[in-house]
Amino acid sequence: MTNPAPASFWTQANALLRKNLTFQKRNVKTNVQLVLFPVFLCLLLFALQRFIDTQIGGSAFKCGCVCANNTTREHSHCPDSQKVCGVQYSDSLQAAFCAIPNPIEWPPLLQLPAPSSRAVRTPSLPLSDLPDASCRRTDSCPLTLLFTAQNHSFAKNVAANMFGSALSVSDFGSDFLASLAMNVLGSESPPWGNNFIEIAFSSGDPIYYLQKKCTDTEKSGLSFPSLPAADNEIKCAQALNLWRNSSSEINGELYKGYQTGNTDGQVNEIVSAFDFLNSNRNRYNVSIWYNSTYKQGTGFSSNVLLRIPRSINLLSNSYLQFLLGPGTKMLFEFVKEMPKPETSFRLEISSLLGTMFFTWVILQLFPVVLTSLVYEKQQKLRIMMKMHGLGDGPYWMISYGYFLAISIIYMLCFVIFGSLLGLKIFTINDYSIQFVFYFIYINLQIALAFLVASIFSNVKTATVTAYIGVFGTGLLAGFLFQFFVQNTSFPRGWIIVMELYPGFALYRGLYELAQFSFEGSSSETGGMKWQNLSESTNGMKEVLIIMFVEWIMMLFAAFYVDQVLSSGSRKGPLFFLKGFQKRPPFQKLDAQMPVSKVFSQMEKPDVIQEKEKVEQLLLEPTINHAIVCDDLKKVYPGRDGNPDKYAVRGLFLSVPQGECFGMLGPNGAGKTSFINMMIGLTKPTSGMAFVQGLDIRTQMDGIYTTMGVCPQHDLLWESLTGREHLFFYGRLKNLKGSVLTQEVEESLESLNLFHGGVADKQVGKYSGGMKRRLSVAISLIGDPRVVYMDEPSSGLDPASRKNLWNVVKHAKQNRAIILTTHSMEEAEALCDRLGIFVNGNLQCVGNAKELKARYGGTYVFTMTTSSDHEKDVENMVQKLTPNANKIYHLSGTQKFELPKGDVRITDVFQAVDAAKRNFTVSAWGLVDTTLEDVFIKVAREAQAFDTLS
Repeated sequence: MTNPAPASFWTQANALLRKNLTFQKRNVKTNVQLVLFPVFLCLLLFALQRFIDTQIGGSAFKCGCVCANNTTREHSHCPDSQKVCGVQYSDSLQAAFCAIPNPIEWPPLLQLPAPSSRAVRTPSLPLSDLPDASCRRTDSCPLTLLFTAQNHSFAKNVAANMFGSALSVSDFGSDFLASLAMNVLGSESPPWGNNFIEIAFSSGDPIYYLQKKCTDTEKSGLSFPSLPAADNEIKCAQALNLWRNSSSEINGELYKGYQTGNTDGQVNEIVSAFDFLNSNRNRYNVSIWYNSTYKQGTGFSSNVLLRIPRSINLLSNSYLQFLLGPGTKMLFEFVKEMPKPETSFRLEISSLLGTMFFTWVILQLFPVVLTSLVYEKQQKLRIMMKMHGLGDGPYWMISYGYFLAISIIYMLCFVIFGSLLGLKIFTINDYSIQFVFYFIYINLQIALAFLVASIFSNVKTATVTAYIGVFGTGLLAGFLFQFFVQNTSFPRGWIIVMELYPGFALYRGLYELAQFSFEGSSSETGGMKWQNLSESTNGMKEVLIIMFVEWIMMLFAAFYVDQVLSSGSRKGPLFFLKGFQKRPPFQKLDAQMPVSKVFSQMEKPDVIQEKEKVEQLLLEPTINHAIVCDDLKKVYPGRDGNPDKYAVRGLFLSVPQGECFGMLGPNGAGKTSFINMMIGLTKPTSGMAFVQGLDIRTQMDGIYTTMGVCPQHDLLWESLTGREHLFFYGRLKNLKGSVLTQEVEESLESLNLFHGGVADKQVGKYSGGMKRRLSVAISLIGDPRVVYMDEPSSGLDPASRKNLWNVVKHAKQNRAIILTTHSMEEAEALCDRLGIFVNGNLQCVGNAKELKARYGGTYVFTMTTSSDHEKDVENMVQKLTPNANKIYHLSGTQKFELPKGDVRITDVFQAVDAAKRNFTVSAWGLVDTTLEDVFIKVAREAQAFDTLS
């Protein structure tokens, strides 16, 4: 048949798309598992949400009623007149969500350090006015306050009025809080975020009253009848006002005693410190130090401010008494929150926990895409497709679209199923925003996978690295990046820099969606809308811009790296500028061997003749010669102190159309390196080679459209059938319709892959011989003009090998074939010409008869006798020719080489007949030189020469 025209862009794209769809159909189980992963996570979050909703529906979160005269919480038999409804427990949950029309009036308190943390004398603070550290053993250390001023006497007088000398509490009546305000009370319990409930009166911790000197150390069971759940032990604590000469001294003392900041490893906490500055009778100007580290849980760092007003009142009251006398009082009776209505409580788990989980769900696509790309690279399937005519454009378009379609289906299942389950992060936020966000990110993720795939060549390494990246990204984003986002003091510029990492950009977008869904779950107008993107606190807009720009940049970067680094198309870094350059098809370059030691030897006449033929073809090019190699060399640089490896040492070769050229040689001779250069797997170190007039250095894309390859190792998809392989590669060769079907069927029939359902069996179930026959069929489909077969019959049984030879004989009639083999029988049966390759050099060229005549001009004579007559056999051979050479001797069997020019066959027969009359001859034989003998002889001579060199 005539060779079809090269396949168009859309024909190649159609072939790859059909192959991918078939491959995907075979992996439907894996695809279902992939889609079910986000569904499983959504179900898990849904179940967790239902569980939490059930728990929140319990009494601890409800505002019920109790009977005023009943200590139990049961009120089924309680009269309505005695029911008290509202907050039932002394905890922050009910206080935060129950209706409180009349908040409780709580006595103002000072924040006090625990007895074990109060300031004492230490080696780092050897101040004589501080108490001895022994007081900590009895929990009797006083509470230290520091003060300073420009006017010492003024500050001392004011500070003296701060604390009383005895506890003063009136009868429990209407003026109870007013009488309580005459005392200075404090607590070591950290405050809550509000004053609906004062934790100091419900925690059971003691309440301290501060005095100049304690006489009564404690009063147990002192209750406050106007305060609910207030039945605390009240203790006296001595307040110690200490003078310091300056604010810098106070600063230093506070710093040394701050938690574990001192060198003694002890905590020396000061209650508070005051600097009266330039205050006097006519001017009141005070600075106050307070400890802001007291907090209950996270997110309440400013709660200690609830207990700061008592310090201000205490100081102001002392100043009034200094001016107007001790009878003057400015009472601070109570603190009280504003009333509030009941607020519903719903903990949206998908918004709180979903950010990290959803980040992991979406990032799971990255290892899927990456491993698929690296698998094609590791198995050399990408270069196999490229060698059979698949261009980069169709490959990128179909592969990218293929992964994009899978990602879109994955995300649609994720969002739709999550919405059906009622997860607020999906249902509240605008779906169009979600679509744009997810669409841009999955495109960015695919582009990133193409870029990263150029780094890896092993699937296992890529998989492990990708999953470490997935989980590491989620953890870092959840526990580090989110902290920076929530910290308003952290520079926004650095947030943007971190969002340049795609994983953090994904997390930030999901975080914003989660925040809007969490805040909007309790309101009808909640959720993120397009107008919210303009808000300064919303990072979604910057995330969308960053991801879109990175998507475009990474896509171009991935394509560029692929062109420069991928096998079969390794181009220079400035390959995109070569379109402006013109080069004649047969321009010989003065490429030289790298500076190194090069072996030299006298070239054989047939090799010299081949070289002259190549040089003539370069001067007068002709299309009759499909392959022309001009001084082709390949050198692998030495590593770890080893010398350079010369795989091919200047090869001159021409192969015309219709010829099968056989390359023979021992392992490591350079045969596969030569073929790898010709098919584009590696670039030559120097020299040139032309296939159908196209240069292998710069025009491999054109060569691939007319080339077929049967590689040394089978490069096949395990889940595709033999017929599907041939249909795919046939389409790449621009075969269509009935012509494609006919050629596929003929290929299967000719290579015995048609019967018994073999053609429709997945290749993963093929034997080694069946895979080899399929590889040969792939190399010949589409009538390529040049075919390379690297040991095509390895692993075949004799019948299959014979059948394969018939196929190759028929195929070589209208194309050039280069075939490597270790079988001399195969070489003689198939090859029109042979070349023996040793140590990177072409030692001889010619057909089998010429080589045997040139390098095997001897007969091999063999005779077996008893050991007593071995000498008689030697004498007989010497009489035939004194130039005979004994090459074998074992237990009476001797083998000799007889020069053809010295003996005649009739002389040998006559000598043997004469010898039989004198002694017993068990066996004898005379054979001509075989191709195997020629191969061994040439290889030994070449290796011996190189050793001597």
